[in-house]
Amino acid sequence: MGKIGRAGLYSLGVNLFLVVLKFGLAAVSGSLALAADAVHSLVDVVGSLVVLAGVFIAGRKAKSFPYGLYKVENVVSVVLALLIFLAAYEMVREALFEPARQLSSAPAALLGAALAAAAAFLFGRYERHIGEETGSPSLVADSQHFRSDVLSSGVVLIAVAGNAVGLPLDRLGAAVIAVFIARAGWGLLVDGMRVLLDASLDQDTLAKVRSTIAEDRNVAEIRSLVGRNSGRYRFLEAELMLRTRDLEKAHQVSSRIEAAIRASVPHVDRVLIHYEPRRGDLCKWAIPLADLKGTVSSHFGQAPYFYLVTVRPASGEVADSEMLANPYANVEKQKGIRTAEFLIGQGVDGLVLREGLEGKGPAYVLADAGVEVVLAKCETGEEALEEVRHANL
Repeated sequence: MGKIGRAGLYSLGVNLFLVVLKFGLAAVSGSLALAADAVHSLVDVVGSLVVLAGVFIAGRKAKSFPYGLYKVENVVSVVLALLIFLAAYEMVREALFEPARQLSSAPAALLGAALAAAAAFLFGRYERHIGEETGSPSLVADSQHFRSDVLSSGVVLIAVAGNAVGLPLDRLGAAVIAVFIARAGWGLLVDGMRVLLDASLDQDTLAKVRSTIAEDRNVAEIRSLVGRNSGRYRFLEAELMLRTRDLEKAHQVSSRIEAAIRASVPHVDRVLIHYEPRRGDLCKWAIPLADLKGTVSSHFGQAPYFYLVTVRPASGEVADSEMLANPYANVEKQKGIRTAEFLIGQGVDGLVLREGLEGKGPAYVLADAGVEVVLAKCETGEEALEEVRHANL
């Protein structure tokens, strides 16, 4: 049994203890507030049983449910929210309609209410910690329910203390606490229903996934990215445009991206990646230049400038061009590799060089990103541009 299952069992045990304690104190003291709070804890016992059932059912696999039974945990969250509403109703009903009673054994009632509040508070913190650590929405929801139990025990303390000094504060306190309980239940209901209705993952998670995908140099464009929760698990779907036309390599890139996503984002159950090669109607080429006059550089990494030209392969027509300074021309180490990564970041599809890069670091970086390298004996950028126009990607 994992942490989630153990926490669910502990929750059941703590709630049973609170039920016995409160019913016993209510019988001894005659406190209506304690009796109502005991009923509230009895509802918690039912809630804990639902949590336990939800956790075990969510972990099972079934052929009839190919996407898993993870959403059972969110159903549990919704059920717990409804139970919280029921607890709020009980408090309002007590505050508005139940007659005040004279208490006996006030010190015992005060001590018991304090003990119940402390037990609910401490276990609620423990359960929330486990729920956040494991990503279990049902445990987080149940910890919220324990928080409401702390508040209800606070109502009991107010009621008992008020009766002891002749002040009927229990009705006002019960009404105020009921509002907070209903508010907590509403938050749980909204969160649970969002998952059940397949609402999108939060923007921070999607941004992290998008950043992880964009780090792969083979990704030319992220066309779409969507995700949803199912219980504590996440399902992601991405449509990517890759720099390679080789299907085997595209599959390798897809597998690598999936592994990177699973490593950076917890509780990912499934990653579905649709990929296609980059569009062939426009190709961006880079030409290393030794100066702004257009002289082609003989050294790739040391070239101070790069002439980027976008060409329509079908006609050889130049669609766009720009001159960029090489930010890594003067670095001491790995200037070739850094320059290659810089050009890949600019969306370059091809590179015209006067010298080959075989066996060098930049060659592997460019090849891995699907950047084609064309060797040409050209002196000027215009001559290199002619090579680009006749190149066949």
